[in-house]
Amino acid sequence: MKNFVRIGGVILTLVMVMAAGQCFAQSASDLKINEVLVINDSNFVDSYGERNGWIEIFNSAYNSVDIGGMYLTDDPSNPKKYWIPKGDPITKIAPRHYILFYANNNPTRGIQYLNFHLKENGYLALYESNGRTLIDEIKLGDQKSDISYGRLSDGGNEWGFLEKTTPGANNYTGVKVTAGEKFVLLDPYGIGMAVIAMSVVFLALILLYLIFKHTKGLYTLDMKTLFRKKDPAVIAAPVSREEISGEVNAAIAMALHMYVGALHDHEETVLTIKRVARTYSPWSSKIYGLRNVPR
Repeated sequence: MKNFVRIGGVILTLVMVMAAGQCFAQSASDLKINEVLVINDSNFVDSYGERNGWIEIFNSAYNSVDIGGMYLTDDPSNPKKYWIPKGDPITKIAPRHYILFYANNNPTRGIQYLNFHLKENGYLALYESNGRTLIDEIKLGDQKSDISYGRLSDGGNEWGFLEKTTPGANNYTGVKVTAGEKFVLLDPYGIGMAVIAMSVVFLALILLYLIFKHTKGLYTLDMKTLFRKKDPAVIAAPVSREEISGEVNAAIAMALHMYVGALHDHEETVLTIKRVARTYSPWSSKIYGLRNVPR
């Protein structure tokens, strides 16, 4: 039983670790300054129909991240220049999505409107809600009119002027070759895929065989231990690790099922007759007779 508990604990731990690996925790470090347009003469317009400089923040994580409570600034000496209000659904950036901020120096227009303008050869930074932890920053150089400056791929490390301005969209606008298409180029006839698939199947079968082979004795021992607990009559029976046939295991399993489900008959070999306390019949007692002659 202890061995089974240990094996179960190991399996449960592995499952929890794998599940934790799939559940990416929210982290401000996943936010990236992704694209910036400083000189907006005839480019993207905001909700008020005006053209201003804008900043795109990209959530590189695979879970939602709330940017509310953080700070944007264009001044290294003032990291808390613009506080992004909290509690608004617009500040929750979906996985691999974006949020835009307009640098028009008019924050009364809404959450996405900053209290500063973007400048050539300027500075831009995003700070954590404590106002001290730097999340991301960029030092801008000379800028071009209506041409945005950003990461060549979303969340990537390489910066440059983009062929197309892509506010709220993927920075890379070229043709993407998927992993499946690359594999087809490497294996046009599917021979490699067939070999990989068959290898996985055979390895899984071998692994199952080894697991069942090395745990069969533990299972047999555990079944006998369980019978000892259920039936005191077999307490003195010796316990061995000899193999048991499938028919015997099936009979044991059925017996346990019937025992737990109380489907068996209770056969009593002792007959008990309770003695009546009264030695006479109440039907012949005078106290129950008629006292008066009916009229």
